[in-house]
Amino acid sequence: MNIAVLQKAANEARGLAMDAVHKCNSGHLGLPLGAAEVGAVLFGISLQCDPAAPKWLNRDRFILSAGHGSMFIYSWLHLAGYDLPIDQVASFRALHSITPGHPEFHETPGVESTTGPLGQGVGNAVGYALSGKMAAAKYNTAEHTIINHHVIALAGDGCFQEGVARESVAFAAHNGLDNLILILDSNSVTLDAMAKVTQSEDTHKIYEALGWDVVTLDGHDLNAISDAIETAKNSANGKPKLIIAKTLIGKGIPEVAGTAKAHGEGGAKFVDAAKKGLGLPEGTHFFVSDEVKAYFADLKAKRATAHAEWTKTFNAWAAANPALKAQLDGSQQEVSAEDLLKFVPEYPLEGKAATRNSGGEILNSIAKNVPHLITGSADLFGSTKNYLKDGGDFSASNPTGRNIWFGIREHGMGAICNGIAYDGLFRGSCATFLVFADYCRPSIRIAALAKLPVTYIFTHDSVGVGEDGPTHQPVETVSGLRVIPNLDVIRPGDAEEAAAAFAAAFSRADGPTLLALSRQDIPHQGSASASIRREGTLKGGYVLVKETAPLTTILLATGSELQHAVNAAKELGAGTRVVSMPCTERFDRQDAAYRESVLPASVRKRVAIEAGVTGLWYKYVGLDGTVIGIDRFGISAPGDVVMKELGITAEHVVAAAK
Repeated sequence: MNIAVLQKAANEARGLAMDAVHKCNSGHLGLPLGAAEVGAVLFGISLQCDPAAPKWLNRDRFILSAGHGSMFIYSWLHLAGYDLPIDQVASFRALHSITPGHPEFHETPGVESTTGPLGQGVGNAVGYALSGKMAAAKYNTAEHTIINHHVIALAGDGCFQEGVARESVAFAAHNGLDNLILILDSNSVTLDAMAKVTQSEDTHKIYEALGWDVVTLDGHDLNAISDAIETAKNSANGKPKLIIAKTLIGKGIPEVAGTAKAHGEGGAKFVDAAKKGLGLPEGTHFFVSDEVKAYFADLKAKRATAHAEWTKTFNAWAAANPALKAQLDGSQQEVSAEDLLKFVPEYPLEGKAATRNSGGEILNSIAKNVPHLITGSADLFGSTKNYLKDGGDFSASNPTGRNIWFGIREHGMGAICNGIAYDGLFRGSCATFLVFADYCRPSIRIAALAKLPVTYIFTHDSVGVGEDGPTHQPVETVSGLRVIPNLDVIRPGDAEEAAAAFAAAFSRADGPTLLALSRQDIPHQGSASASIRREGTLKGGYVLVKETAPLTTILLATGSELQHAVNAAKELGAGTRVVSMPCTERFDRQDAAYRESVLPASVRKRVAIEAGVTGLWYKYVGLDGTVIGIDRFGISAPGDVVMKELGITAEHVVAAAK
C-alpha cells in the first residue's frame, strides 16, 4: 500500500469537495473532509470494481448512506476513473449536471442508490447484500464462482439514529448477511449540535448484541482502515461487519473542524487557507496532482485486468451451465403483462373472493414461471396471502428461499426491497396491511423517485376490514399514495382485475406498483369478458358495463365498490355506463382518444364511489358530478355494517345519480 500517495489523494479529494461547495455556496463539507481517508482506502485499494464497467455483475457495491456528503462519492468516482469528468465535479449542484445535491440512481456512473433521507442507504445495503447472497447460492457452482462480491456502505450518526437503519441491521444479522460491511463515520456530531445532545448509547455494544462483528478504529489511519476492510471481507462467519471509524468532521478546516458548524457549508469561507494547509497548490481549483492521476490510472488498468479474468470464469460457467445462464439472462429482461397473464387461468363468471385470496393464487401462478420473482411480508403472510408455495424461506441456512420473513419492520422492509431492486437480479415484492403503508411510505417514495420496479402487495384495503376499527381501516391511504409521482396504485374490483394488476406490477420496469387488495369477499363481475377486464385494467380504466341506450349517466368505481356501481346501473336504466377505474395513474397515461372513449366530455352526469376520501375523484366527475366516499375515520363493527353506515352502497349511488 502506497501510504504517501493515498494520503495525498485524500487531501486532494478534500480540495475537490471544498472547491465544489465553495463554488455553489451550498452542500455539506463535513463528511467528505472527515472521511477522506476512508475514501482513499475504499477507492484506492479495497473495492473490487472496474470504473470502465460500473455495472459489472461481480463488483463490490458501495453505497453512501449519508447522502448529504455527496461530494465524497463524486470526488472519489472522479479520481478512480469513472465517467465523471472534472467539469461535472465543478458543476456540483448545478442544473442538468450529473452531480446533484444528493446521489441519484441512474444519473451518475458508480452511484448504486438514491440516498439523502438518512438511514435509507443502510436498508438499501442490506437489500443489496440479500440479493448477493441469494444470487451466489443460486448461480455459483462447485466448479465456478461468479458471484463473491461485498456490499459496503458508509453511514453517519444520523443514519444510525433513524429507525429504518435499526430495523434493517437487525434483519441483516438475523439472516447472516456476512457479505455486508457497514462503515460508521463516527465524528460525534449531528447537524444541529454535538451528538451527545441526542444520543448516549454504546454503538459498539449494541451492534455486537444484534449479532454483528464490530471493530472501532482511527478513521484517519489508512493502514487500520485497510486491515479492517480486508479482515471483514475474509470473514465468512455468518455475521455482517461494522467498522466504527472515529473521524474529525471537517478535517482540514481548523476553524470548524470537530464542530457542528463543519457539517454543512460553514467552512467554505476558509477554503483558501485550508487548501494551503493541506499542501494543495495555491491559487488552483479542482486540482489533482499528476502523481495521484498516475496511481489511479494504473489501478484502473489492474481492475480492468481482474474484471477480464473474471469474465473468463464467467464464460466457462455459462458454457457449463446453460440453464443457469438462461435464468440469469431472463432476470435482466423485461416481460410483458400479456405474457404474464398467460400463466393465470381465467376465473368463473359467478362467485366471489377476496382479492387478497385471488391475489395469492395469481402470484403463485406467475412465480412458478418467473424464477427470479421473490416476495416477503412484515409478519403477515397468513393475512396478506403472498407466500410462495414450495418457494422456501430465505435464511442464513437457506439463501435460495424465495419467501422473506421481514418481521414487524415495514420501513426496513421497504428500504431492503429497494436495495434488491437496485441490484436488479431479482424481482422483489413485499406485503403488509394497507393502513401500514405509512410506516414504509418514505421507502415507497424513494422507489418512485428512483424508478425502482418494486411491487407492494397491501391488503385490508378499506373500512371493509370491519371490527378492527379506525386504526386498521384506511380511508385516506389510497389517495395519499396516489399523489406520489410515478407510483402506480391499483385497486382491483374482482379476481380478473387482480390478475391484470399483478401482471401490470411485475412487468413494469420504470417504477413501483402498489396493489390494494380486499380482505372481504367481492363478487366476480361477469358482465364483461375476462379479456376485456384484464385489458381494461392494464389501461387503468375501462367500460365495464356499456349503455344500451343513449348515454346519460356515468358511474365510476374501484375496488370493492365496483359491485355497487354495477348494481346501481341495473336500476338506473339503459343509458347508464359503468367505468371501472382500478388505476388512475395508468388511465391518465393513455392517449386522449382512449380517455375520451371511456369518459366522453359531453356526458357531465357522473357519480364516483370509493370507500375513502373523495378529493381526487373530482378530477374525473367534474364540478357537475358527485363523489360518494368517506371523509372521516372509520367505525369498529362488521365490515358490511360499517360500509352501510358510511353510505357505501348501491342505493346511495342510485340516489346520487337521480
